[in-house]
Formats: sequence, C-alpha cells, structure tokens
Amino acid sequence: MTDLFNTPAFGIIVSIFAFEIGIYVYGKTRVMLLHPLVVGICLVILFLSIFNIEPKSYENGGNIIKLFIGPATVCLAVPLYKQLDILKKNAMPILVGVFLGSASGVVSVILLGKLFKLNHEILLSLVPKSITNPIGVELSRQLGGNISLTVAVIMVTGLLGPILTPWICKILGIKNKIALGIAIGTASHAVGTSKAIELGEIEGAMSGLAIGLAGLSTVLAAPILILLLM
Repeated sequence: MTDLFNTPAFGIIVSIFAFEIGIYVYGKTRVMLLHPLVVGICLVILFLSIFNIEPKSYENGGNIIKLFIGPATVCLAVPLYKQLDILKKNAMPILVGVFLGSASGVVSVILLGKLFKLNHEILLSLVPKSITNPIGVELSRQLGGNISLTVAVIMVTGLLGPILTPWICKILGIKNKIALGIAIGTASHAVGTSKAIELGEIEGAMSGLAIGLAGLSTVLAAPILILLLM
C-alpha cells in the first residue's frame, strides 16, 4: 500500500473524488461556505488523517495538478472574448478600477500589518492575497514571504470574495454587471470568478479579465508601496 500511496495517481484520484463530492454538496446547498474547494480540502485532510498517510505522498499527485492551474486560469479568456465589445467601450474605467482596487488591497494589508505589529515575513506573505495563485506564489517568493502562508491566504480570500462581494454590492446598491464582475475578480481571483460566472456571462467575463489585470497591477505596485509604507 505504501508504494501505491507514493504514486502520483494516488494524489490525483483522491483530489478528483474529493472535489466531485464538493461539487455535489455545493450543488445541493448553494452555500458558499460549502464551496467545492472547501469541501474538497476538508475531505482530503480527513482522508489523510484517518489513514495516517504522509502529506508528501499526496503531494506527488498534487504537484501535477498544480501544473494545470495556469492553463485553467488562461481559459477564462474565452468568456471575455465573447464580451469584447463591452470591454472596448469601458476600457478606461475597468483599468482604473482594477488598478485602484489592487493598490488599495496592498495598502490595507501593509497598514493593518503595521497596526497589529505583524512579523515582517508574515506581512509580506499577505501582500499577494488577492491575486491568482501562480502569480501570488512568485510574488511572495520575490518579496521574501512564506509561500505556504501565501497560498493559504489566497485561498481564504478567494472564498470570502464571492461570499461578501454580492452582499456588499447589494447594500451599496451597485447593480452594474461590469462593476460587480470587476470587483469580484480584483478581490478574489479565480475562486471568486466561479461565483461571478454563476451571476451572469458579463460578470464572469469581467471577473476573468480582472484576474490578469489585478495580478499585473499588484506585481508592479506592491514593491513600490512596500518601499514607501514600510
């Protein structure tokens, strides 16, 4: 059995089964706290704990799955292409909105980190919280953060975005589909975009666009803002 657990197929199969169960649970409940990603992670951890399986054995397959994160994110360009006319008409507001949203996310992390006197490494690890995982990991590595912590906060941010953004926009009376999609994508990357796609085709396309723009904006702005504020 040890040889089986150490094969990449083990990690891949466990991940697929856990995520499929998560999709089923979310489909029945439609509760964002029971998002397929949350349910899948909990099931994998539970499975490894019950059978006393080393995380390194699971990572043999998990690392292969990581290779597909980038291409999967790029696929979000498909719905964007269908809404190209809307993008052209609203290019400037979208660009300004994403840049300011990304910058405010970095500034808030730095100021709150200083307020609560967080460890320097922890603070730098939190800076990429709102950008997609492949970009966030590389930015964290370049800044000198803890990559494991960065991955965790990116996931948490991704889950909070689709829960809070529609609620906040409803309170503030924001009904514009473009604004809603840009807000979700800028704040909560790919996980949030899955919720934006549920809301509508325009919201999903704009959220997918915001993922790339927010990643680029954060990579460019974060080092400068860290230098100025820290």
